[in-house]
Amino acid sequence: MTAVGIVVTVVIVLAVLALLALSLAVRIVQQYQEGVLFRLGRLVGSRGPGLRLIIPVVDVLRRVSLRIVTMPIQSQGIITRDNVSVDVSAVAYYRVVDAPKSVIAIENVAAAINQIAQTTLRKVVGQHTLDETLSETDRINADIREILDVTTVDWGVEVTLVELKDIQLPDAMKRAMARQAEAEREKRAKIIAAEGEALAAAALGDASDTMMGHPLALQLRNLQSLVELGVDKNTTVVFPAPLMSTIGELGAFLAREGRAAAAGAPDGPASRPQVAGVNGVPERTDTR
Repeated sequence: MTAVGIVVTVVIVLAVLALLALSLAVRIVQQYQEGVLFRLGRLVGSRGPGLRLIIPVVDVLRRVSLRIVTMPIQSQGIITRDNVSVDVSAVAYYRVVDAPKSVIAIENVAAAINQIAQTTLRKVVGQHTLDETLSETDRINADIREILDVTTVDWGVEVTLVELKDIQLPDAMKRAMARQAEAEREKRAKIIAAEGEALAAAALGDASDTMMGHPLALQLRNLQSLVELGVDKNTTVVFPAPLMSTIGELGAFLAREGRAAAAGAPDGPASRPQVAGVNGVPERTDTR
């Protein structure tokens, strides 16, 4: 090998080594990340986003994501305070607020939060009755998040939100709740019907008082009832007894009016008015 070939080979080897060293020394930290730098095993500090140079083999740069992480909490059987077994699942949202602490204080942040969230969910739901679990989910969510924050603050993690996602009830409990809801609706319907009957009775009482003071109003109401019966094209009409007496009184009234008119008119067949009787037969008035 000539001297020129040796020089070219050395240059190529040096270039490859330089590229390898550069690849080992250059690190890129994304905008949503924070770098934690260790030198010979000791924490040096954190590095922000951008191009970062480290000493190969000597330095280790751990990149930690600062974005909010969505972590589902798997469904698990929980016994409530009133001894009802329910399956509850939830979802938790957390983010890293202290990158060096999240790397040094705990080995696996996601796994640790998942386990502590499951145990906390079981503990908090077990302190409430079934009705409270179904109706006070906001308070349960706040209690779970508060307990998780106390634990995860030492890990450099903040739990931003916890939400109960699904609550599965036993079939027997679903049927019992359906019967309870149906009974509640029937109770409200009966109460509304009773209130309506009470208002109707009060209105009828007022109407009866008015009719007692005005007898002709009762007669007009009876005649209106006959008109309503005639609309239905009935072949048989039942006349109530008060209506028959009303018709008789009306006929007597017309007869008296006819007699009074005949008394002031000259005698003769033309001066004798024909007045309808009770049964619709013309009634002759006696002017004597």
